[in-house]
Amino acid sequence: MTGSLRYYIVYKPFGTISQFSKDGDKPTLASLGSFPNDVYPVGRLDADSEGLLILTNDTELNNRLLNPKFKHQRTYLSQVEGVATVEAINNLSQGVDITIDGKLYRTLSANAKVLDQEPTVCERDPPIRYRKTIPTSWIELTLHEGKNRQVRKMTAAVGFPTLRLIRIAIENITIGTMKPGDVIEIEKDKIYQLLFKKG
Repeated sequence: MTGSLRYYIVYKPFGTISQFSKDGDKPTLASLGSFPNDVYPVGRLDADSEGLLILTNDTELNNRLLNPKFKHQRTYLSQVEGVATVEAINNLSQGVDITIDGKLYRTLSANAKVLDQEPTVCERDPPIRYRKTIPTSWIELTLHEGKNRQVRKMTAAVGFPTLRLIRIAIENITIGTMKPGDVIEIEKDKIYQLLFKKG
């Protein structure tokens, strides 16, 4: 139906770029299904990151999610090289210095924790490259901002490079049991409730 507002929750697979137009040989969001011509992703995930994307033609929603003053929550699972330390987690929580567009930037305070056990997530295709001599661990990180490659820069800054990155939630919208490539259409009232209803 032309002119109607549409909302989609997508689990972007690894290797897919967060746009519909072709750019080299990588698959685009068009490979996930048929969407109205005026629907676009709100924000983005890098090709080498996975997880939750919201697609819509609602410009108001787009502005509220991308405008930094609203500071909405984004939650990520980061599989890092090495066993993350208490000191590293404390530093991530308090804010670290990273480089954005060639300038030093101090990240806002965040919620960070090490997971006691490996999360239940889909296998990545292709899998990360394991090194027998170096263990990995998983960090859950909730940010209130979204700088370019921020999570990767943050974990690297505290000495634990990210090997795999999955966005699992935006506010109260989660990927749940979705698998890479899954698309769910959602009603306006529902998505606004999940994104903007506090408490």
